[in-house]
Amino acid sequence: MNGFQSKSKLFVLVWCVSLLMSGCATGPNANPKDPLEPMNRKISVFNDTVDENVTKPLAKGYRDYTPQFVQTGVHNFFNNLSDVRSTLNSGLQLKGKETAESFMRVVVNTVFGIYGLFDVATEIKLQRHSEDFGQTLGYWGVGNGPYLVLPLFGPSTLRDTAGFSVDTSTDAVHAIDDVPTRNQITALRLVDKRAGLLDAANLLEQASIDKYSFTRDAYLQYRRSQIYDGNPPEEDEPDYSVEPASAK
Repeated sequence: MNGFQSKSKLFVLVWCVSLLMSGCATGPNANPKDPLEPMNRKISVFNDTVDENVTKPLAKGYRDYTPQFVQTGVHNFFNNLSDVRSTLNSGLQLKGKETAESFMRVVVNTVFGIYGLFDVATEIKLQRHSEDFGQTLGYWGVGNGPYLVLPLFGPSTLRDTAGFSVDTSTDAVHAIDDVPTRNQITALRLVDKRAGLLDAANLLEQASIDKYSFTRDAYLQYRRSQIYDGNPPEEDEPDYSVEPASAK
């Protein structure tokens, strides 16, 4: 396979394997959800550097100089592609209503919204459901696995990385034979997504907090909420009042 998406997917998978085999444990005080924190923090710094020097300037230029109606059309187009993914994953999760609504959104926006450039489905009250294969794995009981920060792609988990690979391979853009066209559309999707996060990212950068820890905890909570459709059960808290047997 050729093209940006195929190379990126392979790079992510190889990097994740190297992370899991690196044995970079953080000791007895490590966050059990983030046993690879030292490595993850280094990758996070790398991602921040790339973002500050490449992705963010492109996103700002796109937001500031591209006509708003063009931005809206581009965003709607990529949302329509995501609705195809949501239809498949809602079906895999046996969610009848969500599957039907997502499917109808794709049909309505593709036919009447000119391949999704106009979001007609939302205007007629067809609700949007965001589902991916990572959520599908979680629905069927697959655990998160360790928290991972992927080069260029950011926060993830072992489960979500596997899901990302499946979603990428089934994405309509991946099926485009012309490599330059496929790469350009992929780049435009990334810029569109980053442009939508500019204000939130600026607030995060201005806050006097540990950006890494905040991003990790927010991501894990958000994904947990998605898997349980906004109603996650309470997590069991460790009982620190009981002295570990090894300490006796």
